[in-house]
Amino acid sequence: MRSISVVMPIYNEEALLDELFLRMLRVFNSIESDFGLLCEWVLVNDGSRDRTLEMMTSKASSDSRVAIIDLSRNFGHQPAIQAGLEYATGDAVIVMDGDLQDPPELIPDLVRSWQSGNKVVVAQRRSRAERGIKGMLFGLFHSMLARLSDMKMETGSGVFGLMDRSAVNDLLKLHERNRFLPGLRSWVGYKQANVLYDREERAAGKPKQSFTRLVKYGFDAIFSFSLKPLRAIWMLGFIVSMFSFLYALYLLLMRILDINVVAGFTTPTVAILLLGGVQLISIGILGEYLGRIYDEVKQRPHYVINEVIRRKNAD
Repeated sequence: MRSISVVMPIYNEEALLDELFLRMLRVFNSIESDFGLLCEWVLVNDGSRDRTLEMMTSKASSDSRVAIIDLSRNFGHQPAIQAGLEYATGDAVIVMDGDLQDPPELIPDLVRSWQSGNKVVVAQRRSRAERGIKGMLFGLFHSMLARLSDMKMETGSGVFGLMDRSAVNDLLKLHERNRFLPGLRSWVGYKQANVLYDREERAAGKPKQSFTRLVKYGFDAIFSFSLKPLRAIWMLGFIVSMFSFLYALYLLLMRILDINVVAGFTTPTVAILLLGGVQLISIGILGEYLGRIYDEVKQRPHYVINEVIRRKNAD
C-alpha cells in the first residue's frame, strides 16, 4: 500500500501542540479512509527548550504513525527539514511548518494533485498574514529573488509542498550546507503543479525565526541560485571607471583651456569615499560567496541526532 510522510520541524511550540495534533491526526484519518494511503508524521525537534519534546513524546506514545527525531541542539529550520526528509519513508513527502500557518487541511488537495500525476506540488500563497513592514519586506524579497535568480523558480511560496519519492531521492543527493528548499525543489525539476491557499496567523506563541535568521535565509536563497551579484560588481566597477575617466578628461580640458578650477578637497574626498564604498560593497558580496565555499569545504554534517522516538506497531 502506498504511503505519504509529513515532515515538520518543531521549535518551542508547546503552546499550540494540542491543536496541531488534533488537526493533523484528523487529516490523517481522513486521508487513510478517502485515499487508502498509509500516513507517517515525522516531527523534528530542533533543540526545543520548553516542554515541546515531552508533550510530543506523550502524544506520540499512543500512535505508531508519529515519529520524533530529537536533534542534539538547535541546528536551524533547513537542517531540521533535511533530517526529516532523510528519515521519511513515504512514496510522497510533504514538508510544512509546525506553527499552523500552513493549514493541515490543505494536505488532501496536495495528495489529490500528486495522484493525478504531478511529482511536485507547491502550496502557493495567495495571501499571507504578515502586514506592515514585515509583510512589505517579504514581498520585496520575493520580488528581488524573481529578478536575481539564474533559475526560474516559484516565488511567494515557502517550504510547504509535496514531493514524490523520486524527487525526494534526487533532492537528498544535493549535499550543500546553505540550503533554500524552494529553490532546490525547483532545481530537481519534474512535473509540477500549484495549490493556492491563504497563509494564516500563528495559532499560538511568537514567531521563532528571528530577523537575523530571516536575512540569512534570504541571502542563502539569492547567493545559492544567482551569480548576478558578482556580475553586478563587474558592471559597477566598469561604470565607476568610465565616470572617473570622463571626469579626468574634464579636468584635463579645464587645465588646457586655463580655466581656474575651484581649489579645495571636495573632489578628492568624494572620489575616495565613492571608490571606498564600491570596494567595501564588492568585498562584502565576494565574502558572502567565499563564506559559503568555506562551509562546503568543512563538510560538517547538517545535524546531529540525539534520539529517534517512535512507538512500535503492535503487530
